[in-house]
Amino acid sequence: MSEESPQEGGYQEERAETLPPYAERVLDVAELIPPGRVLTYGDVAEWLGEGGPRQVGRVMALYGGAVPWWRVVRADGVLLPGHELRALGHYREEGTPLKAASRAADGHLPRLDIGRARWDGGEHAEGHT
Repeated sequence: MSEESPQEGGYQEERAETLPPYAERVLDVAELIPPGRVLTYGDVAEWLGEGGPRQVGRVMALYGGAVPWWRVVRADGVLLPGHELRALGHYREEGTPLKAASRAADGHLPRLDIGRARWDGGEHAEGHT
């Protein structure tokens, strides 16, 4: 997943022309999530009222590189396999709540503290559950 984002304006126009409508909606939600907060794949599907966690995960895997992908997460708080260290860097930079790694944890990596990090949608949640 690339962390570079295209120039403002051209990117939105290009994205709208090349992405399936569902993918566009998923990425729009990902862009709303504030720094230091997360939504699970299931939360995003519920927000949209369509699809499910697997569909959201697929969209993020294919197209999520140009949005803050690290803010759309697994419900169990496990960091995205293959991208753990990059995601962890973002979480630490943004102050996202983490749980300390147990000695049994793979690579002794922390998990997200979903209870504290989950975003409720704030002002953007009007009309959404």
